[in-house]
Amino acid sequence: MAGVTTNDIKRLTGYAHGGGCACKIPPGELEAVVAGLTGSGVPQGPGELLVGLDDGDDAAVVRIAAGTAIVATADFFTPVVDDAYDWGRIAATNALSDVYAMGGAPVVAVNLLAWPRDLLPMELAAEVLRGGLDVGRAAGCHVAGGHSVDDPEPKYGMAVTGVADPAKLLRNDAGVAGIPLTLTKPLGIGVLNSRHKRTGEVFPQAVAAMTELNRAACEAAVEAGVVCATDVTGFGLLGHLHKLARASGVTARVAAQAVPYLEGARQALAQGYVSGGTKRNLDWVRPHLDPATLGEDELLLLADAQTSGGLLIAGEIPGYPVIGELVPARADGVTLEVR
Repeated sequence: MAGVTTNDIKRLTGYAHGGGCACKIPPGELEAVVAGLTGSGVPQGPGELLVGLDDGDDAAVVRIAAGTAIVATADFFTPVVDDAYDWGRIAATNALSDVYAMGGAPVVAVNLLAWPRDLLPMELAAEVLRGGLDVGRAAGCHVAGGHSVDDPEPKYGMAVTGVADPAKLLRNDAGVAGIPLTLTKPLGIGVLNSRHKRTGEVFPQAVAAMTELNRAACEAAVEAGVVCATDVTGFGLLGHLHKLARASGVTARVAAQAVPYLEGARQALAQGYVSGGTKRNLDWVRPHLDPATLGEDELLLLADAQTSGGLLIAGEIPGYPVIGELVPARADGVTLEVR
């Protein structure tokens, strides 16, 4: 790229105001924006909408035949790590996760790329796209084309289409009291990414977690007959669990000491590497939260804004930790009990 040398380029995360899923619009604001879009009339066209905007589930689902539904989603974000190839892998893994969170299998993805072409070499953009392509291949998902724009802030992700059996969907409104809660990836990605952004330290354990496909967990859940799940991303464990409990008409009880964390997460928290997104997550759920005697630091970890986190499954899946259970809804409107 003319006029720009390697010495002119700062760290990739330095071009972003936030990082990964922590740069999401806060959940309360987002719900207010889309509130008027739910319950609209049914369009004249093929298919039957099974999952839409009503409960803020992970993807849209349309039944197109007796045993086949299309799962559609899109997800993109600013750089969460400085390595362009790893950022591409993380963003693609995160986008595919929404299909797995519905019990589906991704079929085809198209790239969504925003790039500051006057600030960053296009060779770096190629590395981002290469990372996304490699994840698509590992998932058995076609990656074909996409869309790009010139943007002052780099962003990357994918629009993904998958398929699922409409009788075996994983929905966030299908939870019932008495069912255990399983988490398939440790928390702490957010605080480690915040530390990486501010210090440049690299945390391979965080990159490994963010690039681990949720395919095996999805397949195990569907095989076990699970009907309720979501994934844990930008709204944190507490935020996504609140949405699940609210949609299902139950209360979620979390055993804080059973929740797994990545190595170094607690240290990063103690040193103050907490994103604004994490703080907003906790503020959003606090009116619906009975934290017992849990301290603020523990609550911040539970609200930590994850990027490409694991599945939160209403059911017990062998090989993954049980972190709580669903219990009957409380009369006071509390959806989250943390002990």
